[in-house]
Amino acid sequence: MADQTHVLFVEDDDVIREATQLALERDGFAVTAMPDGLSGLEAFRTDRPDIALLDVMVPGLDGVSLCRRIRDESMVPVIMLSARADAIDVVLGLEAGADDYVTKPFDGAVLVARIRAVLRRFGRAEGGKGEAASPDDGGMLSFGELDIDTEGMEVRRAGQPVALTPTEMRLLLEFSATPGTVLSRDKLLERVWEYGWGGDTRVVDVHVQRLRTKIGQDRIETVRGFGYKLKA
Repeated sequence: MADQTHVLFVEDDDVIREATQLALERDGFAVTAMPDGLSGLEAFRTDRPDIALLDVMVPGLDGVSLCRRIRDESMVPVIMLSARADAIDVVLGLEAGADDYVTKPFDGAVLVARIRAVLRRFGRAEGGKGEAASPDDGGMLSFGELDIDTEGMEVRRAGQPVALTPTEMRLLLEFSATPGTVLSRDKLLERVWEYGWGGDTRVVDVHVQRLRTKIGQDRIETVRGFGYKLKA
């Protein structure tokens, strides 16, 4: 298991849980599958997986609450799974700290692609190669009281460290690479989430709002009808 990507999968439906576990294992993942939120939290704390797949509606501790508990302890990537595409389900999961969501029923290849995209994003946020260009001065960028170390992947606001999830870090890197330039939601979906097709722009909106609460509400400006830009 040490050489494999370890996935924590929390799903109460026995058929979906077993079928998805087998599919992920065939794609080379090591999977710990749990039927409820409490056992999922225990497995997370024991196994420290590389990524968590959490169904929204699981007994004991629902997926959104489990995501919040995980996010309190770790920045490990989280993908929410939901049988409904209702706005409330999507927004609650993303606001809890999830990096992405997939609606059931899902195609196995799509799920694997989403997992790998999130893991690539995580790798870049941990210091791997990303698309956002680093400046010549050692990777340091400053925007008012906001300081971004694009090489050390550290952010400070008024001298105090800011804890960002991998997705929030990638989003900030995209903005900081071209400050003052408006980036559309579709462009951000393509660059940060690696969606090569039309995706749910609510993912972008919720992550931008989460990022604003951490780096300053006025640092990222909404350009109505077009997208967002980082104030230089």
